Amino acid sequence: MAESALMQNNASLWKRGLCWLVLLGPLFFLSYGQVNQFTATRHDMGSMVLEWEHAIPFMPWTIVPYWSIDLLYGISLFICTSKQELTRHGCRLLAASLIACVGFLLFPLKFTFVRPETQGIFGWLFHQLEQFDLPYNQAPSLHIILTWLLWLRFRHHLGKVARLFSGAWFLLIAVSVLTTWQHHFIDVVSGIVVGLLISYAIPVEGGWLWHRPSAHALRLAMKYCAGGVMFLMAGLLRSYSSILLWPAAALLTVAAGYAGLGVTIFQKNNHGELSLSARLLLFPYLAGAGLSKKWFSRRISLSNVIYDGVALGRFPDTTVAQAAVFDLTAEFRKGSHKTKHWKAYPMMDLVVPGVRDLRQAVMKLGQLQQVHKSVLVCCALGLSRSATVVAAWLLSEGHTESVSQAVALIKSRRPQVVLTPAHLQVLETFHKELRCRIPS
Repeated sequence: MAESALMQNNASLWKRGLCWLVLLGPLFFLSYGQVNQFTATRHDMGSMVLEWEHAIPFMPWTIVPYWSIDLLYGISLFICTSKQELTRHGCRLLAASLIACVGFLLFPLKFTFVRPETQGIFGWLFHQLEQFDLPYNQAPSLHIILTWLLWLRFRHHLGKVARLFSGAWFLLIAVSVLTTWQHHFIDVVSGIVVGLLISYAIPVEGGWLWHRPSAHALRLAMKYCAGGVMFLMAGLLRSYSSILLWPAAALLTVAAGYAGLGVTIFQKNNHGELSLSARLLLFPYLAGAGLSKKWFSRRISLSNVIYDGVALGRFPDTTVAQAAVFDLTAEFRKGSHKTKHWKAYPMMDLVVPGVRDLRQAVMKLGQLQQVHKSVLVCCALGLSRSATVVAAWLLSEGHTESVSQAVALIKSRRPQVVLTPAHLQVLETFHKELRCRIPS
């Protein structure tokens, strides 16, 4: 029965993949070709060429990896293993074509190098390309956007060795847009940016959720927004300062998280991993958070056992003594940690968790503790988020009879814990709900 269901699921996915191919293929050729033809008639075209680009060699053989993206494009629609993955991937490819064409219309550019004559099979491939592609669809490079989106899918379904080979081939495809004299460098950079934004905006796992933020969360959102605007203004002042647009985008995205999008901006799964797109887009913020953790944790112990095998501590840099880790951070990833049993329930930093989050976290912590006996409950420093959850767990398991007893026990083991009146209030509400559920 299970094998039959699997075969039916695979057949259904293949049909859906074929439908996506029938939709995307003609749409790509129609939209891309029409925009190219239209731009060829315009008189407002410019060009952006850096001086060092004149040293880029013309390498005819790289037309092979350049063309191979067409085959990989089709294959990518048939390697997805779930309806959601296929739908999200198809939407990404659709967005890539539409956004690129809009970019070509808004910022018409022309490729300026004259490609030399090429003979043999490579010459024939270049001739086939020239039958369709005029040198006007430049920035953002659709080839680069698709290279990024396709690589994300292939790396997800390949083993370690095959992933290395596919990564090298996709890198060769990306380089080929320069060595075939098809694009200038600005097209590549803009293509990378657009591809990253598309993969981030349309995540394969999870989705976007908005919740009404607290007053404190809104104040944090305003602070991050102000920082993002400052970097944005500085990045727009000079061409060489455009790198500052990266931290601007990261801070504005974090501001959106505090304004209501919450932990979804980090795209962290329950295994403790952030999506690659989120890690790249938010890298300036994540790097700052990592440095902050290292600085403030200099005089804080890694963890302290609180009760019955449950330890409270900061996000570990290496292996831990406990059998399992309950990770409450939204901004850090498990990465190469050797701990096998890692469960994540992301919470925003500096925000007091709600009662619903406490209920969910306590339930997951209780399950981990029952199975693995020793569990490290961690947040960035092990002072607030994790302390609140451990206090709620103590109350839920009946190890303490009041919030004040729970907090006192935790502080006796880990004195640096910081629980504000708002944390204590949510714990009191949580405890009140617990008592209401206990039959008299």
